Amino acid sequence: MKIKKTIAYIDGFNLYFGLKEKGWRCYYWLNLWELCRLLLKPDQKLITVKYFTSKIQNPPDKRQRQYAYLQALSITPGIERYFGKYEMSYHTCESCGHKIEIPLEKMSDVQLATHMISDAFKDNFDVALLVSGDKDLVPIVERCRQEFPEKRIVAVFPPMRSCDDMRNVVNAFIHVTKKELKKSLFPITITDSLGRVIECPKEWS
Repeated sequence: MKIKKTIAYIDGFNLYFGLKEKGWRCYYWLNLWELCRLLLKPDQKLITVKYFTSKIQNPPDKRQRQYAYLQALSITPGIERYFGKYEMSYHTCESCGHKIEIPLEKMSDVQLATHMISDAFKDNFDVALLVSGDKDLVPIVERCRQEFPEKRIVAVFPPMRSCDDMRNVVNAFIHVTKKELKKSLFPITITDSLGRVIECPKEWS
């Protein structure tokens, strides 16, 4: 049996907001390597998990929780983190003229698409797990399948996230379930190589 190299590409905010919409805050402290490993078939070997997100600036308590999680991911072998950024968008209320600042997350989906096509050209994977239900990623899946028909792309839909357009272009699709999430949580406390303790935010435990 030939073992197929597998890379997981995780749309961080799509996963987060799916869990949030479902009300599953208890699964935010998620070991992404373990989650993706549980999704593999017997002939697949997980090579890398690539996680794409942006760093939150405000409010401070939310920033602190994300920082703890990013630290936990940073000391987990096999996980690579890539960051977009937030830009402020200004909207004016039509009734009162008050201007509202709305932060918009930028670049992470473009980074994900760039990594996927680059890894395909370099023959870094036989199977790609795309953990997202974002319609914006459909074009990169189409291009990868056109250029590399021998490679297999599997959509992994987070809770409350699905996309008919994505279903139509991937080789297969699966849904993340509570069963996999329960088995994929980090310990409440993690210690890095320097002895520093990283603790799950109390709001998530």
